[in-house]
Amino acid sequence: MAQSGAVEPEETIELRANWNVAPTTDVPVMLERSQSAEDTHNATKGDGERREVHVARWGLVPPWAKDLSVGVRAFNARSETVTEKPTFRAAVKARRCAVPADGYYEWLKPAQGAPKGARKRPFYIRPADGSLIFFAGLYEWWKDPAAAEDDPQKWLLSCTILTGPSPAAGSGDDTLEQLSGLHDRLPLPMNAETMDAWLDPQKLGSPDEAAALVDQVRAQANQTASAWTLDEVDPAVGNVRNNGPELIEPLT
Repeated sequence: MAQSGAVEPEETIELRANWNVAPTTDVPVMLERSQSAEDTHNATKGDGERREVHVARWGLVPPWAKDLSVGVRAFNARSETVTEKPTFRAAVKARRCAVPADGYYEWLKPAQGAPKGARKRPFYIRPADGSLIFFAGLYEWWKDPAAAEDDPQKWLLSCTILTGPSPAAGSGDDTLEQLSGLHDRLPLPMNAETMDAWLDPQKLGSPDEAAALVDQVRAQANQTASAWTLDEVDPAVGNVRNNGPELIEPLT
């Protein structure tokens, strides 16, 4: 909340430490809501907007989904097509969020010509200064048609993280060169200015407006990512049953 400018949640929110977050797991999200004039004294941005912390299921479930299975395939959204895909195109106009994280894992595939049986190697990627990453995300509310009207679990909040192309080789920046060789996709981080624009709760009027905002996020992603550092970590992170601070310790 301190790093994002969010207000203290009105309801009780339980956020447990998790060193191995998998799709369909609960994650924190930041979003902004317009509020009535009498509530603006609580806002951190002023002008009737309130930045809030919520807990969402990682894997977007759109309102038209018949069940939760859609979310298993929608934990990432390609920024190049997010304004066109039915799962995401409504959310990108009106329900944008930020997904905060201390860091994330990415796997390096064996080099071409590597010996048979060579395995992928995991890397932990994080801001070098210990700050949070705020990934560009989308959120949706889904109503379970099988639940009773008075069931407190009837409504589900879910989210997805936008991705874009990894930095191109030859940038001259050590971190970006490492990211370029690690994977062909990059979860899109935001700096403070971009996050302010992304979280604006005003509904965008057209796919072109949404595409322009996505382009803004993508345009600054590499600069934001250049402040990261990468450490190779133990392959134990590949098993979601392993969950503890030892997973992010660099291999020696």
